[in-house]
Amino acid sequence: MPDLAPDTLIDSRYKVLTRIGSGGMADVFCAHDEQLGRKVALKLLHARFARDAEFVERFRREASAAAGLQHPNVVGVYDRGEWDGTYYIAMEYLPGRSLKELIQQEAPLDPIRAIDLTVQILKAARFAHRRGIVHRDLKPHNVLVDDEDRVKVTDFGIARAGASDMTETGSIMGTAQYLSPEQAQGHAVAETSDLYAIGVILFELLTGHVPFDAESAVTVALKHVSEPPPPPSAFDPAVPPELETIVLWAMDKDPARRPQDADAFIAALEEARDHVLAREAPGQRTTNFAPGVAAVPFPVGPGATGSQPATALDALPPAAVPFPGASGDGGAPRRRRRVPWWAWLLSALALALVAGGIYLLVRPHDIAVPAVVGQDVQTASAKLRDAGLRARVVRATSAKPVDQVVAEDPSAGAHAAKGSTVTLTVSRGPGDVTVPAVDGLDEKHATSALAKAGLVVERTTSQSDDAVPSGQAIRTSPDAGASVAKGSGVTLVLSSGPQQVTVPDVVGLAQAGARTALTDQGLKVATTQKPSTSAPPGNVLSQSPAAGAKVDPGATVTLVIAQAPPQVAVPDLTGKTAAQAVDELSKQGFQPRESTRAVTDSSQDNRVIDQSPAPGAKVAKGAPVRIFVGELQPATTPGPSTTGDGGGQPPAGGGA
Repeated sequence: MPDLAPDTLIDSRYKVLTRIGSGGMADVFCAHDEQLGRKVALKLLHARFARDAEFVERFRREASAAAGLQHPNVVGVYDRGEWDGTYYIAMEYLPGRSLKELIQQEAPLDPIRAIDLTVQILKAARFAHRRGIVHRDLKPHNVLVDDEDRVKVTDFGIARAGASDMTETGSIMGTAQYLSPEQAQGHAVAETSDLYAIGVILFELLTGHVPFDAESAVTVALKHVSEPPPPPSAFDPAVPPELETIVLWAMDKDPARRPQDADAFIAALEEARDHVLAREAPGQRTTNFAPGVAAVPFPVGPGATGSQPATALDALPPAAVPFPGASGDGGAPRRRRRVPWWAWLLSALALALVAGGIYLLVRPHDIAVPAVVGQDVQTASAKLRDAGLRARVVRATSAKPVDQVVAEDPSAGAHAAKGSTVTLTVSRGPGDVTVPAVDGLDEKHATSALAKAGLVVERTTSQSDDAVPSGQAIRTSPDAGASVAKGSGVTLVLSSGPQQVTVPDVVGLAQAGARTALTDQGLKVATTQKPSTSAPPGNVLSQSPAAGAKVDPGATVTLVIAQAPPQVAVPDLTGKTAAQAVDELSKQGFQPRESTRAVTDSSQDNRVIDQSPAPGAKVAKGAPVRIFVGELQPATTPGPSTTGDGGGQPPAGGGA
């Protein structure tokens, strides 16, 4: 996929800011969620794979698998969808770098730091395994680390709840350098396959190298199957023997001889941490291997043993003690003189004074225990070492962040002998809780139920539902019954009621057509009749609700249907005055219309001389009736007479 221009809007929601990286299946961009106002990592499947059902399924499975894994050490998945012919996943955005980049820049790591990073990866794997999900591609490239060494595992693209990790074509999924032997052979995988990969990651953290490498992935996979892993000390002699034993235990060819779950792996690493910290405390002996020195067994887990070397001093035989009373020259014993009792007393007092002086000179100096509560375990341990004390770590469930010190014994300010041990109680996190069922509850009670379970409603959305009344909870995400870390955020989905439909415009349609248009939308129809002369009988005069209104499915729309008015006879109005005719027509429900006609008969003046329709005609009640009212015209004045004495035509030939 070519680079997307900045400000490209994906699916009308995610504005691209910059490219983060690219992989075999997808490109990853930093984008801004325009709806929720936050940065997200947007993973877009390469367009060439969008038409491949297998790749699309892997991409969909990544979103589905990760969306159900809400844990501090797992990258959160917010959304997924389709855009421009391909598919995307919107994930939690994490500034920082991949563990692979950290290894390339800083390995080999300090053993304590390597343990802390690996334990966080194991916690993510443990969380997934408890939900039946095997990652199948754990590697440093899929682990993100922030500036405070907080770890999040991502890329569940080939994760699956099940046993087989083969594609339909038989190709093996995973990355060769971190592939378990059973995965390389195409056999069924389980939790122990992920633990093998984490063992390889720990190997690389401690040495800066992978245990097996070659020019081709096939060759690397064959080495995982057939060759024993080299000891990490072959690359770096400074690797603690406890950690070397754990690495080789996790990378055993036989899955049954590896740690059987993440808890066993974590317990072994935490025990190794205590050994390393104790050995590094000021004034302690360094326990390195020496020629001819026997090893002391170091327990790392069920069915596995390692070794912690003893020092050369430990191998020495007990010193010979001279027999009391023997002479220094081998001669016969000499006769002893009796010593006075007071001499014995003085000698005893002198010895006591000498012993007291020696004790005062060599006794350990008391140290004030530094305050480390609230600090992370790595910083706290270093602070105790710097003060001349040793740290012992005890893990406990706590609402405090993972790896934060919640208590110390002796407490801060107390005095302890130099080199003595301070027990640190360290948070392993709040523990897991089960998401309660809240369906059918209103928002207030659903939020309360989730809060009582130790969860936080991080987001509320609505969704139409024909069966759940508006305002009541439909479900949560993660689903009810899921086991999540206490304090996790959940999404509460509330019902907006049935999905509403738009009322169509049926005014002017015949009744049958209007009914069909409404029932096709899932609406019911009621009708009333109204006499009308403005529309043909049977047509819709009006509707309620009006066209364009949003209503629930099954709502009733009332139609007013035009009805022909009843037929009545027109009364005979001839001879009536105009006022009488108008009054009679109005009383009978007609609409009077009045016109005038000139008349010369004074008896017809202001009288109805004609009407339309004619008297007795059948018309609709309320129809207009026109009356013609006589209007008397003045008589016409006669012209000059032709036979009188003053008129007529002038004489012929005469002039006026």
